[in-house]
Amino acid sequence: MITTPGAFLRVGAIIMAAVILQLSGFGTMSFFGGHPDLVSLAVAAVAIYAGSVTGAATGFAAGFVLDLAVGATMGASSLVLTAVGYAVGRYREVRDPVHGLMPIPVGAAATLGFLVAFASVSFMLDVGASVSPLVFRDMLVTTLLNALLAIPVFALGRRVLRPALVVDPFESRRRRRAPTDSGPLGLRGLEV
Repeated sequence: MITTPGAFLRVGAIIMAAVILQLSGFGTMSFFGGHPDLVSLAVAAVAIYAGSVTGAATGFAAGFVLDLAVGATMGASSLVLTAVGYAVGRYREVRDPVHGLMPIPVGAAATLGFLVAFASVSFMLDVGASVSPLVFRDMLVTTLLNALLAIPVFALGRRVLRPALVVDPFESRRRRRAPTDSGPLGLRGLEV
């Protein structure tokens, strides 16, 4: 990602929009016990297109803003979203993010990772975490809802971030080399 003031404003706008939408509307909607989580999807979208360092910084900032807005224990969301952003960005660095259906498994994995890690951090800090089999059902439903929302959220993130990216996400990075003519069959690789 090109580090310019415009790029920071773009990422900040994505974070603020995700946190505001999460707290004002999407957090109150309940489908079969689960609710969509836009913050983890927004962090994953920035990380998959901008890389691991930007994803980790975005995760920290999103978690910090989320903890400030909710009034929760400071640092719990930041810690988990930093790890999610770094992991998704690292996945981008070793895989090609061009495939059209890539947001579905990446969004589902980021959401499930966030929910499991946040539940375990909350349990370790004893922040009113309840242990019940219904928690696992809610995690599964939230993961499935986020998998459905992943394509539009990632498309919007790509559209907002595209002018600030070093590598265009629509361009295939892995191109094959042109075949080289080498000598006879037994001498291939010797550059004869």
